Amino acid sequence: MPGRYYEEFTEGETIAHDKRRTISESDNQRFCDLTMNQQPLHLDADFAASTQFGDRLVNGLYTMSLAVGLSIPETTDGTIVANLSYDDVEHPEPVFHGDTIRAESTVTDTRETSDGERGVVTMRVEAYRVEDGADTLVCSFDRTVLAEKRPSDE
Repeated sequence: MPGRYYEEFTEGETIAHDKRRTISESDNQRFCDLTMNQQPLHLDADFAASTQFGDRLVNGLYTMSLAVGLSIPETTDGTIVANLSYDDVEHPEPVFHGDTIRAESTVTDTRETSDGERGVVTMRVEAYRVEDGADTLVCSFDRTVLAEKRPSDE
């Protein structure tokens, strides 16, 4: 299913994203390697064991990036012009290897561009660790996109 055109977003609407992902040690290692983030809290089991967390944490930027990726199919797959900003990022709880993450997006603002050709949509994206019946918020942020309007021939 393609993403939504600007006109298909409704302020206040919450979109639950179908895809989920269980984060592996390899996912976290590769992300840290690709971004050259060698923080031992993400990579060194001995170091992490001595912290308040007791284990390695998944890189928070990976968690955020995963939430964006999980949101794409139901929001902007094929209908986006550009991501304009990511704001108010929070990581209220840690994420560990083996955690399964799901996401949902709530549309908080919509407006046409000044030329009326496209639309700007802001969504509050929330990522949750899936647990036994009580999901835990692990990351949230505002994602603002420039979205195409529905083609006039449709």
